Amino acid sequence: MGEFSKASCPSVKNILLLDSEGKRVAVKYFSDDWPTNASRLTFEKSIFTKTLKTNARSEAEITLLDGYIIVYKFVHDLHFFVTAGDDENELIISNVLQGFADSVGLLLRGDVEKRTALENLDLILLCIDEIIDGGIILETDANTIAGKVATNAADGSVPFSEQTISQALATAREHFARSLLK
Repeated sequence: MGEFSKASCPSVKNILLLDSEGKRVAVKYFSDDWPTNASRLTFEKSIFTKTLKTNARSEAEITLLDGYIIVYKFVHDLHFFVTAGDDENELIISNVLQGFADSVGLLLRGDVEKRTALENLDLILLCIDEIIDGGIILETDANTIAGKVATNAADGSVPFSEQTISQALATAREHFARSLLK
């Protein structure tokens, strides 16, 4: 097997979920390009200001800002952004964005708006963790991402009586598999 290096994989600098006023809902940075919180907030404000007048509701849009590729999409009152270096493939970054937006839509049951996102912030942060680890892209398929997040949430603090049917089935499947392995 050949050597695997971080440089050979497409990577992401950050993933941002902002509201319609440019304020943070959920953000995660994977790069030291913005070392302080103030520099991160300034970057987020500049992205928001640059993309505010565009119509990225039906399809993702791509722009360049300060040497970074930014792929973004707006869903209701939420603005999804994925930032990468200018040497990355725009289609791959676009797939990351689409996977993020679609998986959030699945997890929020189609109610993709700020209030619901804040109520389910734990699921959104788990979603980001399933998509990207340390800047490396792990998964872009929305169904796979949402399934993993729902399974993690089902194993965590959600009582069995409050789980959705798919969460309950996933939990039952796991318990059955564990009982077979004993």
